[in-house]
Amino acid sequence: MLTGKTKNLGVLGWPIAHSLSPVLQNAAIGKAGVDYVYTALPVRPEDLPAAVAGLKALQFRGWNVTIPHKTAIMPLLDAIDEDARIIGAVNTVVNDDGHLTGYNTDVTGFIQALVDAGFVPQGKTVVLLGAGGAARAVVWGLIKAGVQAIYIGVRSPEKVQPLVDEFSAYGTLTVSHWESEDFAAKLSAADLLVNTTPLGMTPHVDAMPPVDWSKVKADAFVYDIIYTPAETRLLREAREYGHRVLNGEGMLAGQGAAAFVEWTGVAPDVELMKAKLRAALAP
Repeated sequence: MLTGKTKNLGVLGWPIAHSLSPVLQNAAIGKAGVDYVYTALPVRPEDLPAAVAGLKALQFRGWNVTIPHKTAIMPLLDAIDEDARIIGAVNTVVNDDGHLTGYNTDVTGFIQALVDAGFVPQGKTVVLLGAGGAARAVVWGLIKAGVQAIYIGVRSPEKVQPLVDEFSAYGTLTVSHWESEDFAAKLSAADLLVNTTPLGMTPHVDAMPPVDWSKVKADAFVYDIIYTPAETRLLREAREYGHRVLNGEGMLAGQGAAAFVEWTGVAPDVELMKAKLRAALAP
């Protein structure tokens, strides 16, 4: 029952009709029994300042932020959490009586899903495939979790070198072409292989980054942050070679759960959120 006391939450993006956040968050709200409602909020890039001012005026408790607003919203906020500042992107805003704080819960979502799957990152060697938008949160999450080294494989190493230089202040990172001999040597040392590229995402399900499975350690864990399809070609091949695997469902639900806690102070049912996600994606 929505009443005059119901607190408002939402997600800002453009476009936004495809967002699954309302499905996840409203399921969590219902299960937790808190008096909130969550909706999708389409906001054109040029309207972002007006939208933020409007949500603040309307006493929205908070909102998620997605493409293309994650960086553009930062100057419009009163405070930025360390994770969001280092990553350079905000995906969650909390409104405390008109004081807006930006967070990035992708870090928590990524690492928590990995730990829940039984992989402890501390002291491990990681190979990252790709270095796009999601990679910064992944890199920072891994550094915070205490990994020994992160080796990035990409098509254009020169484009990624600035990211490596920036995060090398916090940990050991290198970048190389993912079809080079140097990268093959790095691949053979990996305890964890993470795909942060869109290769293999629906509808291009036959695509995947170049991985020579003969070079991958038998006990390496393979994590693809894609969640559509539930099993990418990369994960299917990894599973067939005997590797433990994980898709992006847990990361998506986990980042939403971390935002939920920031807004409500209540821990949501993450398994329910993942179940609702799978149901929403079912053909």
